[in-house]
Amino acid sequence: MAQTSDKAGQTFAHYWKQNLRAWGMWYRQSPGFFASTLLSSAGGGLAPYLTIWLSAQIISELAGGRDARRLAFWAALTVGVTALLALANGALNRWQEYERSRLSAVRFRPLADKMLTLDYAQMDCQEVQDLYSQIGQNDNWGGYGLYQTLQLFPYFCKGAVQVLGGIGFTLPLFLTDLPADSPLSFLNSPLALVAVLTAMVLVVVLSSLCDGKATLMLTKEAETFTFGNRIFGFYGFRLVGDRKRAGDLRIYQQLKNVGTPLLSDPASLPFFPGSSVSKLSKGRVGLLFGLCQSLTAVMTCAVYLFVCLKSWGGAFDVGLVARYVGSATQLFGGISLLLQTLSKVRVNGNFLDTTFRFLDLPNPMYQGSLTTEKRSDRNYQVEFRDVSFRYPGSDRWALRHVNIRFRIGRRLAVVGPNGSGKTTFIKLLCRLYDPTEGEILLNGIDIRKYRYDEYLALFSVVFQDFKLLALPLGENVAGAADYDRPRAERCLRDAGFGDRLDAMPHGLDTYLYKDLDKEGVDISGGEAQKIAIARALYKDAPFLVLDEPTAALDPIAEAEVYASFDAIAGDKTAIYISHRLSSCKFCDAIAVFDGGAIVQTGRHDDLVADETGLYHKLWQAQAQYYTQ
Repeated sequence: MAQTSDKAGQTFAHYWKQNLRAWGMWYRQSPGFFASTLLSSAGGGLAPYLTIWLSAQIISELAGGRDARRLAFWAALTVGVTALLALANGALNRWQEYERSRLSAVRFRPLADKMLTLDYAQMDCQEVQDLYSQIGQNDNWGGYGLYQTLQLFPYFCKGAVQVLGGIGFTLPLFLTDLPADSPLSFLNSPLALVAVLTAMVLVVVLSSLCDGKATLMLTKEAETFTFGNRIFGFYGFRLVGDRKRAGDLRIYQQLKNVGTPLLSDPASLPFFPGSSVSKLSKGRVGLLFGLCQSLTAVMTCAVYLFVCLKSWGGAFDVGLVARYVGSATQLFGGISLLLQTLSKVRVNGNFLDTTFRFLDLPNPMYQGSLTTEKRSDRNYQVEFRDVSFRYPGSDRWALRHVNIRFRIGRRLAVVGPNGSGKTTFIKLLCRLYDPTEGEILLNGIDIRKYRYDEYLALFSVVFQDFKLLALPLGENVAGAADYDRPRAERCLRDAGFGDRLDAMPHGLDTYLYKDLDKEGVDISGGEAQKIAIARALYKDAPFLVLDEPTAALDPIAEAEVYASFDAIAGDKTAIYISHRLSSCKFCDAIAVFDGGAIVQTGRHDDLVADETGLYHKLWQAQAQYYTQ
């Protein structure tokens, strides 16, 4: 669900504070962007005033003495100053664009860094996922959120410079009196000047209010815009361009049969004629934007009228008409730009609230202080002592009263039906979650007392839903750009990937997939699983945990992996989650899970012989397809 409207009770001061916080975050990443923007805005905002002033000198001379030397001087000065300003502003703008492009490349970095540093339990929470998704949707449809503050900063600076410069250049217009005998001498009255200024400022303010109101009305349709982007993104890009869906699309004519009712009815799409956004744009929003432009034109006419009346009345010559008209127009344009920018700050403040609500999420998991003992003998003993666990927000126990101790250097298989608690057991072991009840001990000490990063370093895990990156093969194995190449190659061969490695065009430097390199290679699910196993071996941690390590392998490849795995694991404590009970034969112990509890433990032969046990039932269910 996208963030939509102004929150009740929030003041502009609150939104301005949020905006300043965002600028502070960007400043720490790139001070150069703010320096270049300030200088570029100063140059771009003041350049028109200098050009207007020089042009006024030329016009005054043409309307007065027409001295050739003076005209040549002013003309040469105007050309020279204009050229220098153009060069300086061009260089400053180039610098600013360079700095902006650098920030644009890392626009999502603050959000990504936060997501990576969140406790796993926090990151895995659906509310946090929804909040993160909402931030991305807000940025996608309207650029709202953190990145919008980068867009607003140049406008704010330019508007401020225009206002300050305009006051200096325009102030004499209101301070220069008409001759006493002029029929327009009433314009010298302070009341008349206040009335004129008030009228001009009022027009500018009304114009800015119209623009802000229209923008705010559009942001209230954020959910509609987001839905539209999701439709076009899914049907226009992901669906038709996804090779994995290509077969189904053609065999079942899915896009025609499923997508047609939605895509064939323009009124059902957010941006087509007849939609709510279209009606709004043609109605109130369109009228407000039109009124904004009309009021700007009225203000310009008022400036011309006032300046020309004062010149006609004898307050100044015709040369100053050009100066005052130009500078006053720039001044009120700056006021309008500044007010519109501040209005957008208020609108964007709603979306910043969502962003900072995510960035301010705490990490409630206790971070211990004890260091894990570095043992060359890998003699780490782990014990589950009456451990029970419920996922946050659930009233169902995922694990209940689990008691088990790992024997060092042994192989433990964890088996059981789907949903029996096997993966939850592994997540608790790795301290991705903390137990709801009971405790997990490492060498007799509660694992919550150890430093979190050091405890995680004890485990190499191949999760069932592991991911590989579109990077060179060696970097995928090592998890780093600089790595031990012979070690990475050895791990790949130990994991059964040797033949495929020899066939790769660039060996360890071969890119996986074609996302970043057109010469990248696509790999099968089984090959990807072998690379993931090699990655776990490369880490060389005391505990090796494999969640369905051979699920994507064919029976022959599976047999090869298990035949060599005992030697590969060496002195590590290996834990396997598996549905193929044949893979449990080589394990020293088997823990059978059912309904969140351990219902059986023992070796394969003993468990198969127990005809009343769950393991025997599972074994028979699989074996019948082979024995028949």
